[in-house]
Amino acid sequence: MAYTTQQLISILDREMQAGWQGKRILLSAKERFNDPVLSLVLGHDKISKVYAYREFREQIHHYQHQYKVSGLIWRTCKFKEESLFYPELHNQLAAIPEDKEILQGSKESVLRFWRQHSQDLKLWLLGKEQQRMTVEMVEELAKEAEWAEMDTTLNELYLGLCWGNPQECRYQWAMPESGCRRIAAAPNEPSTIKI
Repeated sequence: MAYTTQQLISILDREMQAGWQGKRILLSAKERFNDPVLSLVLGHDKISKVYAYREFREQIHHYQHQYKVSGLIWRTCKFKEESLFYPELHNQLAAIPEDKEILQGSKESVLRFWRQHSQDLKLWLLGKEQQRMTVEMVEELAKEAEWAEMDTTLNELYLGLCWGNPQECRYQWAMPESGCRRIAAAPNEPSTIKI
């Protein structure tokens, strides 16, 4: 019987802790990391811990694909006493092909929650500089997205309109094949909190 998503998360957590406690090292890390300045700053010990965990995590990702173990977790997002329950890729797991289908299937419920709660708020496209948006502009971007994500603060909503590879969509280097546009709905300008 294959491990579950939650079991894999626990295994990765334990492995990360073991690595940082010095119980795991990778002897060949020095040869793999060829940045002499950072090697001096970080030291062989820290580099070894990072590479040991990274290799272990790659084995977990291979296991997920081999046994079709989802990398998704289910989040509850609350805003003004209402909740949204939706899937999200765990930051240490891989997405299997079926996961992307589940993400795509939840897009409309995330957008419905966004539309309901962002009506009286100002909209902003987040990036290097914040840009004011209209509801129509957000709807156009939503049409292009494959799936949607949501984050909230006490007074603000953050919508992620994502496409491509779920594991790479948050990285600038993955553009344009993968990406995630972030839109804030706030009473005035969005706060500087990083979500």
